Amino acid sequence: MKDLRQIVREIRREVALSRENVDFNSRELDSELLEQIEAICFSKDYIKNLSVAEIKTIVDTVFNQMRRHDVIEPFINDPSITEIMINGHDKIFIERNGVVEETDIAFESRERLEDLIQSIVARVNRSVNEADPIVDARLEDGSRVNIVLPPIALNGPTVTIRKFPEKAMTIEDLIRLNSLTQEAAVFLDKLVKSKYNIFICGGTGSGKTSFLNALSSLIPERERIITIEDSAELQLSSIKNLVRLETRNANTEGRGEIRMKSLIKTSLRMRPDGINTKKRETIKQ
Repeated sequence: MKDLRQIVREIRREVALSRENVDFNSRELDSELLEQIEAICFSKDYIKNLSVAEIKTIVDTVFNQMRRHDVIEPFINDPSITEIMINGHDKIFIERNGVVEETDIAFESRERLEDLIQSIVARVNRSVNEADPIVDARLEDGSRVNIVLPPIALNGPTVTIRKFPEKAMTIEDLIRLNSLTQEAAVFLDKLVKSKYNIFICGGTGSGKTSFLNALSSLIPERERIITIEDSAELQLSSIKNLVRLETRNANTEGRGEIRMKSLIKTSLRMRPDGINTKKRETIKQ
């Protein structure tokens, strides 16, 4: 009897061969792909020896490998997990409720992890390779992704995913959680309404993005806001007249780079009532 990993590889290979000319980035094909995986799975003689749970595991694993985020898909869908840390294909850690723990999950191979990395960066029109081994990207749900490849990453491809809550925090949420006093909230509201320049600084994971999201909820609905980010993360759902801009790295030929300075200059010609810029830290020695 084959083990589940062998079965997954076999079924994935058959599905891939039957769909060589299919665009796997099309979300409309999800149900069609799932049906095909199930059909191929149930066509195998050995399937009658497997439990319902094992069959579901096989189908879900093949589907996640081909259309989602492989073995980390359950972590991405788990709202209690805020960080996913991949240190090579066989070491995956998660942060849940502020506590980091090692998982017993691993990618099938280094190649499977590399395939996932290329899929992630391609969706946001970025690239990462040995010559340019560091890149920031994002998932479709807005989660922030940092990728470092060998030879810079000595343990193999390293991926860090910072997840954000589906609903951005508001000032009221910060008050309720005792992260902000009522008096401070009133003061901040006056600053925002008076169009003061406000700088938000802090260490990694200190809540800068969450606080900026909350602060932005104080902006009057009628205002036109331009956001400029090096990696789009802000969730300004309360603002109707919103324009989102994102910087772009140069391509492999060194062309096409769009810097924050250029976007700020452009935004001034877009009749903004306010400009929110967000750039991660630059460390200089």
